[in-house]
Amino acid sequence: MQNKIILLPSQLINQIAAGEVVERPASVIKELVENSIDAQATEIKVVIEKGGVKRMLVRDNGMGIAKSDLALALSRHATSKVRNLADLEHISSMGFRGEALPSIASVSRFKVSSCIDETQAGWSLFSQEQNPKPEGHPKGTSMDVRDLFYNTPARRKFLKTETTEFSHIEKVVKRLALARFNIVFELEHNGRTRFKLPIAHQQQQQNHRIEQLLGQDFLKQSVYFEQKKAGLHLSGWIGLPTFSRSQNDMQYFYVNGRIVRDRTVTHAIRQAYQDVLYHGRHPAYLIYLELDPASVDVNVHPTKHEVRFRESRLIHDFLFTTLHAVLAQPQAILNVPSALEEKISPTHLLNQEPVQGTLSGLNLSGVREKPATFKANYEFQKPDEKPILSTTPSPPIEDKIPPLGFAKAQIKGIFIVAENKQGMILVDMHAAHERIMYERLKTAKAKEGIVSQPLLVPMAVYLNQQDADLVEQYQAEFKSFGMSVERLDQDKVVIRAVPALLQKADMEQLLRDMLADIQVNGQSQRLNEEMNRILSTMACHGAIRAHRQLTLEEMNALLRDMEQTERSDQCNHGRPTWIQMTVSEMDQFFMRGR
Repeated sequence: MQNKIILLPSQLINQIAAGEVVERPASVIKELVENSIDAQATEIKVVIEKGGVKRMLVRDNGMGIAKSDLALALSRHATSKVRNLADLEHISSMGFRGEALPSIASVSRFKVSSCIDETQAGWSLFSQEQNPKPEGHPKGTSMDVRDLFYNTPARRKFLKTETTEFSHIEKVVKRLALARFNIVFELEHNGRTRFKLPIAHQQQQQNHRIEQLLGQDFLKQSVYFEQKKAGLHLSGWIGLPTFSRSQNDMQYFYVNGRIVRDRTVTHAIRQAYQDVLYHGRHPAYLIYLELDPASVDVNVHPTKHEVRFRESRLIHDFLFTTLHAVLAQPQAILNVPSALEEKISPTHLLNQEPVQGTLSGLNLSGVREKPATFKANYEFQKPDEKPILSTTPSPPIEDKIPPLGFAKAQIKGIFIVAENKQGMILVDMHAAHERIMYERLKTAKAKEGIVSQPLLVPMAVYLNQQDADLVEQYQAEFKSFGMSVERLDQDKVVIRAVPALLQKADMEQLLRDMLADIQVNGQSQRLNEEMNRILSTMACHGAIRAHRQLTLEEMNALLRDMEQTERSDQCNHGRPTWIQMTVSEMDQFFMRGR
């Protein structure tokens, strides 16, 4: 007998929706705090008991909810933030679905209390009731969630320990606090205040909040930047490559105040760090992107963590070129007090307004406005020859000491010791020269173009129809990289020419990888990455070898080249090329003055 179609009860519908919205206590806190933000609160307090399983209370001083709207607020798809389809296309609020409160209320003992005017009485409503009751309450709203999943024991079993669940809640509140410097955030667990963050309008106050939430090391080892272009505003802090992480646990990217995960964003940032990050490491960053709400679709997933950009290629290129330019800036020319403890002060660039598309002395192509003159053709020195170093040293005039100072000695044929205004500089000469050679080779390649090498025997590759279509669509792009690929059949293409540098590479696998990149990101950097890998190897073999004795003139020439070369703070493999110890650090180390 065929089962009849029935209309599900509202309670069951809400619990089904709760399966998407309420994954754990942290999910509840995210929804409730976002509601407080939308209510224009300037103070939000979060009280947690037993990791959120026993109780979660979110109290704010926002606009409040009128008595007549309290019951409606607990109904599905009831919201004050979206009125029609047009509103859905340019959402500026954090919430808009109208699913969170009824979903939370369906799996907990829920109470909402609110007041819209301090001169009037407040009202409260339990989720199991229909009629609000008067209650003394200051202007704003309190959402009280007790006994989460009490009526769905199977889901409660999937919760972790109290410590684990609270750590997830703390992460959620931190993420929201990093997005809203104009709101006081307070977090309390089991009667103990974990943090209370005052409003941070000034940059120094914002720095203090970041220190509290992300630690002093992040702030000290990151660069503040800001750039505007084509209606896009990008700003924030990006960690130096030397501050890389073993996991992606310190990556915060906000779109119009909403933290998101997006493939386009992740790919662009990874590409920006490509040449400076050690293999297997992850960058740290805190980045804010502001754009027209109509240009981004946040109505992708119930959790609202995912977004869809209407012009993803524009976003990718803007993000990549901006971060690439920031990371290309040698730290040495910033003349920072200490490379050990404070390589880059995030406040150093704060007051530098971008002028006519420039960013900290760089244009959006990532090339210095006054580029150093490099020779396009390279001759790698033999072991018994002097290294090729183009820059001549400057005279050691006290008021004209360059950022990396002047060489004093060489240690074990590996390190150069130099003195600058702040103290002592220690340079790994092979690593530094390797980066210089690598950047010059890339510059030469960019000027001369990519030389294409025809194959004596064309290589046939069998693909699925979708990939074969992409080969046809992106044929011009392949050609620009020195690669000739033609479609022969519905599922067959042929490679007729390859970049000369990649004659020995597995071109079939490279083609498949490129097509996979295009499927996901709309573009591919695989060919460029492969050629850069070869140039990096060439630079490594051509750089000064260890145990090579240099004259002071040669050492100073290397220091000047470092100051002129992009990304010279890391070698091609992501390792640092130099460090600095200030006089005060050396005094402290030797306990002078104690």
